[in-house]
Amino acid sequence: MSALRSLPPRAMAAAFDYLVLGGGSGGLASARRAAELGARVAVVERQRLGGTCVNVGCVPKKVMWNTAVHFEFIHDHADYGFKTSDVKFDWRVIKEKRDAYVSRLNGIYQNNLNKAHIETIHGHAAFTTDLEPTIEVNGKKYTAPHILIATGGRPSVPQESEIPGASLGITSDGFFELEELPRRSVIVGAGYIAVEIAGILSTLGSKTSLLIRHDKVKSIAKSSLGLLEVTVTSSMPGHKPTVSTISEVDCLLWAIGREPNTDGLNLEKLGLKFDAKGHIVVDEFQNTSRRGIYAVGDVCGKALLTPVAIAAGRKLAHRLFEGKQDSKLDYSNIPTVVFSHPPIGTVGLTEEEAVSTYGREKVKIYTTSFTPMYHAVTQRKTKCVMKLVCAGQEEKVVGLHMQGLGCDEMLQGFAVAVKMGATKASFDETVAIHPTSAEELVTLR
Repeated sequence: MSALRSLPPRAMAAAFDYLVLGGGSGGLASARRAAELGARVAVVERQRLGGTCVNVGCVPKKVMWNTAVHFEFIHDHADYGFKTSDVKFDWRVIKEKRDAYVSRLNGIYQNNLNKAHIETIHGHAAFTTDLEPTIEVNGKKYTAPHILIATGGRPSVPQESEIPGASLGITSDGFFELEELPRRSVIVGAGYIAVEIAGILSTLGSKTSLLIRHDKVKSIAKSSLGLLEVTVTSSMPGHKPTVSTISEVDCLLWAIGREPNTDGLNLEKLGLKFDAKGHIVVDEFQNTSRRGIYAVGDVCGKALLTPVAIAAGRKLAHRLFEGKQDSKLDYSNIPTVVFSHPPIGTVGLTEEEAVSTYGREKVKIYTTSFTPMYHAVTQRKTKCVMKLVCAGQEEKVVGLHMQGLGCDEMLQGFAVAVKMGATKASFDETVAIHPTSAEELVTLR
């Protein structure tokens, strides 16, 4: 003890059983489960607890999607016998309610950590040059035999050298800072974030353009009125490229992918392996190339979904602190939803993937397209489309894909069936619930 006292304060490291870098979905889930299993745990987070999902992702996005869906249904009120007039939308009202909800969730996460006796360390973590893996936060050192990196990701933005004026745009993070509904929006990207935000803005009344792979932003300039002029090069197969300008844009949003959030962690001091995009390489048990260092969630670059990070984090905690050596996440058949208008639900293999895996002759496809009963009395119509991808003589359901009203909610139950290895006969033997859209999946011929 006397030897320790003679060392300078910065040299002494507080010891834990488990150090978790990142207070997002994966990190918090793993930390809490480890604490339940008896580990002494600390979580390091420099921003608000909850990570991307709670603060600038799934949660506030779903609030805005619900808002857009609500506005969609207003178009059908008259068809259902309701007289409505002079309906106006106030962006600031829902923003204030949404932000208050997120703030409440931040508090709940902190309370959960306190109840679990998990120490919260606020600040930026960086690995030191100590022999044993050690981090430093605000001048104080911390160490543990098990350290989890769960720092997530951040939106990508083009460099000014690539696209002049790129910094004039915002990202999905900035979308949640908007104080009012943009009049003219340009969303760059083709992934689920781009599609979801474009759908929300368009439905709520913003004139919106979605620029996908065939449309390349050449430059952005600000006009004398403070609005943006977006110059775009379009190149369709078999046609000459054309250049056009989208004028009077008050919201340009980049949704072109995400990058691992590892800057400033000094991971090079650990000798970790990374992929070409900078994601931390892990094995099936979430182990990095350095013993005692693990990674889960978006920082790994695989299946960038909140429930995936949560599940992987919990599985890891059981392996480390409960002795379940085979505890790991099965990354196959992960269901996911795109909150478009209408929403898309998908689980398992696509038709192309199934053919590649099993061969064309062993794959059978069942499809249907119909108008949901909701639209029986409405002038506005949206289709619902569904597909079952079956493989082998037993017609095992290896893929299920659908888009339409309610597909976001109905997918979860069907995903259980797919995960359990259900066959087409299993679906056929299930009595339909009528009248629903979901019954179409158990009556396909």
